[in-house]
Amino acid sequence: MSASVKSYAAVDLGASSGRVMVGRVGPDSLELTEAHRFVNRPVRVPEGLRWDILSLYGGVLDGLKAAGQVDSVGIDSWAVDYGLLDADGALLGNPVHYRDSRTEGVAQKVWATVPASELYAATGLQYAPFNTLYQLVADRLTGAQRLLLIPDLLTYWLTGEQGTELTNASTTQLIDPRTRGWSYDIASRLGIDLGLFAPLRQPGDPAGLLRPEVLEETGLQGPVPVTAVGSHDTASAVAAVPASGERFAYICTGTWSLAGLELDAPVLTEESRAANFTNELGLDGTVRYLRNIMGLWLLQECVRAWGDPDLGELLPEAAKVPALRSVVDASDPVFLPPGRMPERIAEACRASGQPVPVSPAEVTRCILDSLALAHRKAVQETQRLADHPVDVVHVVGGGTRNALLCQLTADACGLPVVAGPTEAAALGNVLVQARAHGLVGDLAGGRELLTRTQSLTRYEPQGDTARWGEAQARLAGA
Repeated sequence: MSASVKSYAAVDLGASSGRVMVGRVGPDSLELTEAHRFVNRPVRVPEGLRWDILSLYGGVLDGLKAAGQVDSVGIDSWAVDYGLLDADGALLGNPVHYRDSRTEGVAQKVWATVPASELYAATGLQYAPFNTLYQLVADRLTGAQRLLLIPDLLTYWLTGEQGTELTNASTTQLIDPRTRGWSYDIASRLGIDLGLFAPLRQPGDPAGLLRPEVLEETGLQGPVPVTAVGSHDTASAVAAVPASGERFAYICTGTWSLAGLELDAPVLTEESRAANFTNELGLDGTVRYLRNIMGLWLLQECVRAWGDPDLGELLPEAAKVPALRSVVDASDPVFLPPGRMPERIAEACRASGQPVPVSPAEVTRCILDSLALAHRKAVQETQRLADHPVDVVHVVGGGTRNALLCQLTADACGLPVVAGPTEAAALGNVLVQARAHGLVGDLAGGRELLTRTQSLTRYEPQGDTARWGEAQARLAGA
């Protein structure tokens, strides 16, 4: 390998699987290969739904061993969840899953102390029942001396060093997006001890070296640094949006769809709060102004209920189903818990007086039309609320493999869609590591390298966008 090309291990953990990818970066090259993929299977115990964090850590170690010698390691994962450590640094229990029911009704208790409008004006974070703030109010925290968000917990086990990476911290509802520091007033009013958190880290900061025991288990030769990346997977994915200029929207697709804009400052208006847009922090002082949409979770759960049919056969059948026959609100919390997804979608259609999808193809088309409609609404509203027009929508992540969803999103938005890269979070992870080690320039430079080296597909809008407006009005009960 050329001396000007370096290798970086990107540990990228999603809600259903984890992977260790190896990115090889040079002045004019960026190649990504998969070293190891493993299942992320939550476990339901008598106390509730928990992450199997030890299994995940084992998958990370296996992945680093399979990756071979690398110049750095970075970790990104889903947001909001955390592990608690005692005074000796030992984990107190398996981290609670954000889909656990323990936060039911907690938001209302919080708002009795800090009204929702004040909470939004201070932190800019959308309402979601599983936000870290609500989890902390629900959590007894017995014996806890330290709280580490999931990627920071795994980094600690790899290095022995503790820190709190900023982009992920911004999803806790305890960060002020204007100062990019802790919101001490909110924490104090709710009795949350910010001393539980380790010091803040920025993407690109050093996060320690792999411990000797980790080197021995993985077969790597030290020293191997661990670099803080955009440890919220959406922050890494947005860093890998292959856009030029500022007039673009993005949709990070996977279990969730995160649709929004990259801004220089947060939007903290009451209208923005009412529309449930969030202000999360990104690289280089940027703000990820976006809405959470339920995403391909709806289809994943249906496929599981149907016995895992071949999507390669199901999607062409769904494409033959008449468009917009039935749609549901893809952001409705009724779809958040696992189980009975086809039945719940049918019930929602029945309750709204629409034809009830019966076959897997009909349910799939209902889901994809509904997601495209939710994408349209988010892209339209985010432009209006931020006064930030766009000319193109970039779709990144797992949904780029779904050509039907990409085309429907272009049709619904009335804008061209550029789909790719699929492994956006891992690529963003790699780019931050490469930049920290002097191989890549600024955010724009990384995106330009992505555009030159990654496979992208363009979808032009087709058909009349008015029918999507009619479906949106129908869903709103107009």
